[in-house]
Amino acid sequence: MLDAAAAPLLAVRDLQAWYGESHILHGVTFDVHAGEVVTLIGRNGAGKTTTLKSIMGIVARRSGSVRFEAKELIGATSDQIARSGIAFCPEERGIFASLGVEENLLLPPVVKPGGLSLEQIFELFPNLKERLGSSQGTKLSGGEQQMLAIGRILRTGARLLLLDEPTEGLAPVIIQQIGKTIRSLKEQGFTILLVEQNFRFASTVADRYYVMEHGRIIDQFANSELDANVDKLHDYLGV
Repeated sequence: MLDAAAAPLLAVRDLQAWYGESHILHGVTFDVHAGEVVTLIGRNGAGKTTTLKSIMGIVARRSGSVRFEAKELIGATSDQIARSGIAFCPEERGIFASLGVEENLLLPPVVKPGGLSLEQIFELFPNLKERLGSSQGTKLSGGEQQMLAIGRILRTGARLLLLDEPTEGLAPVIIQQIGKTIRSLKEQGFTILLVEQNFRFASTVADRYYVMEHGRIIDQFANSELDANVDKLHDYLGV
């Protein structure tokens, strides 16, 4: 059980964000405790990805408070935030097409001790090991590219992983494998903030949910309360 009195690993308070003149996030507030898998769910355009990018410092104009390990990061640059121990896996995956599997994995710098070795990454993703030496990034399937994108951030030593729709467009058998990976990472002590629209998948990995709509958090509940909230979720997600 999580100690509810313990300070959160990540504390987001009154987070506002803009793209140009467009005000996207309107006072987003939530916590993620060490060792949790927390899922942001909501419809397209709700502000979920913008929340991850704002935490990561990728959104140029933002205000409020983002505290990680009790350190304020709202004024930090994205490289400073990465070096603090937060890693972002974008929905578009960002695989370098001209590089092979190992070269892609070795690209990000190690920012903290405790990251996974290549051998450990290949234990998590045996498919990638089979592709060693033969495949450029673009020759990989969508599922293999997603595994590579997740594997790449596991080397860095980051303890908080921001995963943006890791199951988007993937076959059910690959989605199951991604779920197994997330559960394994949690067992190894990683903390994960996940953006998902597929709440059936999210229900297999998440401890808690925050529901986003129009740039705000409008509801929250624990995975144990999922059954009682299914009808509300259908309304929120329009499914």
